[in-house]
This record gives sequence, structure tokens and C-alpha cells, in this order.
Amino acid sequence: MSISLASSSSSEISYPCSKNLQHKNEKLPVSKCFVGLGSSNKQNRQRLLSRDAGKVGVSRPLMPEHVKESYMGEKYHKDEGIQKTKYVRTLLIDNYDSYTYNIYQELSVINGVPPVVVHNDELTWEFLQHYLYEEKAFDNIVISPGPGSPMCPADIGICLQILLKCKDIPILGVCLGHQALGYVHGARVIHAPEPVHGRLSEIEHTGCNLFLEIPSGRNSGFKVVRYHSLVIDAHSLPKELIPIAWSSSANTTSFLENQKVTPNSFGENAKLIMGIRHSTRPHYGVQFHPESIATCHGRQIFQNFRRITMDYWSRLFPVSKSNIHDNAWMQMQLPRASRVFRGKQLKSKPLVNGVQAGKTLSMCKPVNESIGARFLKLKWKKLDRLASQVGGAKTIFCKLFGDGKAENTFWLDSSSVEQVYLFAKQMFSYHDNSTRIEGHAFHLWGVKVELCGSKSRLEYLTKGEIVSASFQWVVLCKIFIFFNRYCAHASDINAKSGGYLSIEDANGFVENKFLENGFLDFLDKELRSFRYEKKDYEELPFDFCGGYVGFIGYGLKAECGMASNCHESRTPDACFFFVDNMVVIDHRNDDVYILSIHEIAYPESTLGQALNSNSKSWLDETEEKLLRLKTAATEKLKEKNSESDVPTPQELGFHAEKSKDQYMKDVETCLNFIKDGESYELCLTTQMRKKTGDIDSLGLYLSLREKNPAPYAAWLNFSKENLSICCSSPERFLQLDGRGTLEAKPIKGTVARGLNSVEDEQLKSQLQHSEKDQAENLMIVDLLRNDLGRVCEPGSVHVPRLMEVESYATVHTLVSTIRGEKCANLTPIDCVRAAFPGGSMTGAPKLRSIEILDSLENCARGVYSGSIGFFSYNQTFDLNIVIRTVVIHEGEASVGAGGAIVSLSKPEDEYDEMILKTQAPVKTVMEFQRKSSAHE
Repeated sequence: MSISLASSSSSEISYPCSKNLQHKNEKLPVSKCFVGLGSSNKQNRQRLLSRDAGKVGVSRPLMPEHVKESYMGEKYHKDEGIQKTKYVRTLLIDNYDSYTYNIYQELSVINGVPPVVVHNDELTWEFLQHYLYEEKAFDNIVISPGPGSPMCPADIGICLQILLKCKDIPILGVCLGHQALGYVHGARVIHAPEPVHGRLSEIEHTGCNLFLEIPSGRNSGFKVVRYHSLVIDAHSLPKELIPIAWSSSANTTSFLENQKVTPNSFGENAKLIMGIRHSTRPHYGVQFHPESIATCHGRQIFQNFRRITMDYWSRLFPVSKSNIHDNAWMQMQLPRASRVFRGKQLKSKPLVNGVQAGKTLSMCKPVNESIGARFLKLKWKKLDRLASQVGGAKTIFCKLFGDGKAENTFWLDSSSVEQVYLFAKQMFSYHDNSTRIEGHAFHLWGVKVELCGSKSRLEYLTKGEIVSASFQWVVLCKIFIFFNRYCAHASDINAKSGGYLSIEDANGFVENKFLENGFLDFLDKELRSFRYEKKDYEELPFDFCGGYVGFIGYGLKAECGMASNCHESRTPDACFFFVDNMVVIDHRNDDVYILSIHEIAYPESTLGQALNSNSKSWLDETEEKLLRLKTAATEKLKEKNSESDVPTPQELGFHAEKSKDQYMKDVETCLNFIKDGESYELCLTTQMRKKTGDIDSLGLYLSLREKNPAPYAAWLNFSKENLSICCSSPERFLQLDGRGTLEAKPIKGTVARGLNSVEDEQLKSQLQHSEKDQAENLMIVDLLRNDLGRVCEPGSVHVPRLMEVESYATVHTLVSTIRGEKCANLTPIDCVRAAFPGGSMTGAPKLRSIEILDSLENCARGVYSGSIGFFSYNQTFDLNIVIRTVVIHEGEASVGAGGAIVSLSKPEDEYDEMILKTQAPVKTVMEFQRKSSAHE
């Protein structure tokens, strides 16, 4: 796909599609794409990526000093004319942004009821007008942020019509919505002096109702997060629009370094409009993001808008009308988010990155008859104080399961001082909790680890939370699942998410089928088919009791609301084992658990009888094997050689999919997209490849885990697909524990370890105080708050840890933790659909960013950028982000890497960071091959 960003001398952003909207009195055209959820909008989006966008000049903003005093008269009195209603009903227009559901969460708490969410191209004006004016279903409207410009109908959709025609309904526009309010009344929208994304500014305001009880000006404590490249030109404001807020100076600050400012080249007088209101209509706009985690007084702004709304209606209707039309509002309400008006269903389209409109979402819903209920029974034994006597997890795995080529095994691995593991037969996952964080608590594969000084200890979060480690599956019930999607090219807008599924059982019988609705729909039905008793596992100190272990590749984004895949992956899009027997080692107490699940739904069947008769023998047999193992001396880890000059992947024999020059040009293209408001952050990636032939992939993984231990590392070996995955990931994508708590732990911001302790501390400090890295991290934190906000109870999404430095064998990273309580009526797969792919690997806004990245990257990401982990039969899961990984497929090793491009990025630095992230896996491959050759 070609991308061009032509320049012009115009100081105003110019789009061919915006000519009809240049003046406020011109009639707005109604695009047919507003009628429903057809493909026209996606086609428009693809055209946006190749359009010629005018380069914007800068004009001197109007100074606000004379305005402040003249507008202080509109002082809001809390108790005067306020209607004592229980809730306020909001229509939230989503401009395909990745922060809309942060607003949703705020409004749900403040209004007392969730808003109705619709995309900006989902409804015709006639349809919406009926609910606004005939049914009176809403008290106010909020227009979300979003990518692009208000001058392009494909970006802004029905919002301009709403702003023009809803003269008597309170409206609040945020960022793009704010710009739309200015543009629709004749103001010009131009490029800001510089793009500002994920950075903070102090705000001064007039003290009007929207900013009631909020301080103003420098050192007042009112700092806001900005995500924008465009602004309203203050010189072009018509008399109908009154500025109410400005940036207090041209400087921005980072989140953690509040006193540090980053001046721009436009001087102290370059204050920008941060808020406007209409002189006669109850319409307001703010350029900044009040919903951001780092914005001060953000909730107060939404509370003030609620009060503005209540006061407005109470003045028009002194007698309460709040309950008259509740039925119409309820027609538009659905559990979680509304994309269907009951009685008038729209065309089907993914709702929450893949959760479809009108779908009843419940873990307790009736099982489809075609699936059939499967009743599982868990049996387990606990062997006290046995772990240290058998030589540790690595020895157990290699002796019991690592013979030959360790075919069809897996290992979920976290390496640390104190180790916790879990094992099983034919599939293997292992947790060896290790990291180099000091001074605070962190999480591994289902484990909370707290470091007190130099002593590490494990602490169970709750009784059902996985403590460890590794799963292997018995040969008797061997089931392998491989899924390959059709390649849906960008031009094929109507392409479905279906693909071919291959299932192999214990006897080698292979069943192939086509899944019209895709793999995640299949997995969802599988998990929903399980029936079990909680008492079977409630005394276990971990969540995973059996189920599916494997990976979902980046290409499955097409099943999560993304338009398409531009590139076809060489590897399957998903591979999973079914795990029914496992061994767990709790190294906190040195205990070993042996678990086996079996199906009891059809005891008369041959398979059912085999399961029932063999489960006990497997427990006994495995116990005997463990007791026979002699303590083995673990191999002493070799000291890491510190090298000042680290060879590049190319020097080590890897071929890069992109040259250095091309990668840097792509970074420049990303910066142009960011400048034009198409994205706030773009995670650009590429791949390194090398022919390896018949390599000992397990030996390679053992070498990688020594050199680069990580909390979410993994080994997967799918022998039939000739596919091995050696992963040393430090990042969790998403976890759902036994209490229904969802947790994400994104990483954004990476720097190499120092050669000595002094240099190491300096680099760590530089990372922690880097404005660029903080901006990257903050943007992804807000994005993941949005993703969790789609599937979590209102008010439950929170950030217990923000931008903490975690240190690993080769790098320091900035890590944040986001949590929320899952809505009871949603399934684990619904949660994955809402957040996949992980925001740290895409950028924000996610949908538009992925479209841009697909057009720039010249190959499929495959396993890289996907997720590895488990889905337990008891409806819990834990998934990582696949980074720092060697994928060995059909005799070729590939290593993916990239980095987040933001407005502060420099192409040379971004290339260097990408290379840094490849060094550990690439060097491991080369050193292992040299050692292997030496022993031949």
C-alpha cells in the first residue's frame, strides 16, 4: 500500500472530502456509510492511509487574558435548580478511539448508569433523531477522541450533524470531539506547533461551569494529559464560540518528573486553546483527555458536565421528567455496551474488538447442543517436601520429558532465586520464578513474588491462584489443535475470519474442518462446554488445573475487530495442546502436586472408561517416577561476558527483512502519520531470519533461559508442524484469576543494562525519568484501561503500579499494572477478544494504528506479537506477550523486534532500540550453533 504525505503551503489542514464543511452555514452531507456497519467505512479508512494530506503551518494563537475576566460571570451554584435525579443518560459517540471506554467507565460511575456506546458511522441521523427527540432517551451526548481530523467524514462520521442539529441537548466533545465543535461552527483546525502525546500541560481556565472547583494556572496542580497533533486556530474562532481554557505555557512535563519541562521552539506566548464553549448552546469541548489516568481533576470535569446537564433540563422542565422516557433509554441498553437498538437491530459487526452485537455473553449460558456438555473430574495428590529431593524442575523435565527431541512438550517458564514449577506429560509448562527486581512486589505466571531486601519469598494471592509452573499431558488423551486462517488481504474488505482447524487425538486420528467463525469462537465453545465442581480444586494454591496450553498468533487480530491481515503467516495462527495430567512443584513449601482430570459424562463409552481407569494409574506411576529420581546437580550458570561492542544480527548471520535505511524511513513515515493526527503511537516491527537446519531446539531454549531469564518465558514444541518456540518474554498480556480479576502488565520503555553497577544505575535512572519513555508507557496504560474497561465492572479498572522500573538479565524496562473485575456475564474469550493484540505491540488508537502498521510492515508477524499461555477448564487464563523470542519453523529461526514510535522518537534511536531487543535471542542462536558444531 502506498503512503504519501504531500506538503503544501496552506496553514490549514486540507482534505478533498472536507470541502462541503468549510463554513458553518453550509448543509452537512449525509454519507450512506452512516446507515449501518457496512464495509464503506473501512474502505474510506484504507484510502486515508494513501491520501495526500496538506502540511500545516502555524499561526499565532490568540492570547486569553482579556477573556478570563469577561467570562467569570457564569458561576455555577450547586444547589440552585439542580434536579434530584438518580442517573443521567448519556449517548457516547465512539470515533474508533482506544480511550473511549475510559470515558465509559468514568460516566458509568458518575451518571449512576452506563452510557450507550455507538460508533460514529453506525446510525443514520433519522434513526438517532427519533431516539433523541421523540423518545427522549438521552440527557446528554459525549463525543469521544479519535484518530484523524474533523474535516474528513470518514474520521468524524455523524458527529458534525449532531453538533449542528442538537442545539438543545448538552454535548461534551473530547479532543477530536472538541475540534469538531470548533470546525462545525467555522473555526480552522490546524497543526499544533508540535504533536503532544502522553505528555502533561498545566491549564488555566475561565472558571466556567465545566471547570467548577478546579484550580487554574501555573503551579495550581491542574495538569492534564494531551494526545493530539491538531488544534483549533484561536484567530479563526467565530463569535459563537468562546475559549474557556488554555495551556498555561508552551511547555510540557512528563508524568513522573513534574518539575521537568520540555520547551518548544515557539516561545512562552505559544499558548494553545484547550477548551471552548458555545455562547448560546450547552455545547462544550476540551482538547485534552480528562479520562487519562494521569490527568488531574479529570473526574471533576465529567461531574461538572453532569451537573450542567441536570441544571439545563431542570430549568427547561421544572417538573421532573427523568422517568418519563426511561423505557426508550432501556431499549438502547445492553449488558456492557450497546450496539443494537432492541426492536431495530443493526447489521452485525464486532462490538468489543470482536464481541458481537446482540450476543448474550455469559459463562453460565446454555451449552450449544452441537458442542455437548463435558463433565470433568479432577483427582490430585500432594507429595510433601519432595521438590528439592528430585533435583529441581530443569532436571525433572529433562529426565522425564526431554528425551529425544522432547516432541510435543511445552514449558511455561519463569526463572528466579526461588523456583516454583508445574509439570505434566506430553505437554509441559514450567515456572521457575526469576527476575532481578528489587524492592517491590511483582507477578510471574500466576504468582505474586515479593522481594524484601535480598530475600525472595512467594506469596499466594488467593487460594485458587496458580503458584507455578509446568504442565505436561499424558499420551492417552493427546489432542493437538492447529489453526490456519485464510489470508484476508486489505483489498478484501468482506473477508471472514474463518480458517482450517486440524485436531489430532491420542491414536493419531486427524480431523480437519473449516471454522467459519474462526478459532476464538471454537475455543470459546470448548471452554463453555466444560462442567466441573469447584470443590475439586478449591484447596489447590493455583488456578490452572488442566485445559488448553499453546499460542495465538498476531494474525488472530482479524477475529478481534481488526479489518484484515495484509500478510500471510508462515506458521499456524494458533496451536494448542489439551492438558489433562500435570505435576506441580511449589518451591515455597517444597511440595509437589500431581493432578489428573478425566471426563465422566459418558462412563459407558470406551474413551470414558479408559480415562477413568487410567487416571489413577497415571497418578501412581508419576509418583513412583518422581520418588525414583535421584537428586541431580544443576549445571552452574556461566558468567555473562560484558561486551562494549555487541555485533548486530546481520553480523551474526541473520538476514533482516528490512535494511537499516528502510526501517528508519518507516519511522519517518510513522512520525508523519502521528503529526497528521492519525495515531498517537505506532509499534513498528520487523523480523530477523536465519537458516538453522535440524537444530536441537530444546537445547537452544535451555541456553536462552540461562542467558536471558524472564518471568513469562516459554518453550513450545509442536512436532507435527515442525515448530518450536523459545520465548524469554518479560511481559504479561492478560490474566484472569479465580476471583474474576483481570490483569495486564504492559512494558513500554527499554534500555540496556550497564557494564558495571554505577553505569547500570545511571541507565536505570535515565529510563525512569525519560519523558519519551514515560509518554510511551502512559499511552499504552490508557489504552489497556480502555480494553479492560470494555469487559470489566464499571469503576473497577485501576492502576496499582504505574511506570515502575523492572530489571532483567539484559535490559531495564518500564512496567505498569492495570486491573479490573470481569463482568460476570462475559467469558474468558470475550476478555481476550476485547484486548488482543496487546496494545504494547500495536500503539494507539489501536484500530487505526494496526491499519497503518500493516501497510508499512512487509511480512507477517506470526507467533511474534501474539500470546503464549493457558486457558484452564475452570475459566481462568494467563497469557504473555510474545517478545524476545526465537521461533524455529521448518529449519529457519526468526526473531521479531520493534519499538513504539511517538512524536519524540528519532529514527536512529528507534533502530538501535530494535536491534537491542534482538541481541539476547540472536546471540543465543549463534553461540548454541557454534557449540553444537564444536561437539560434532
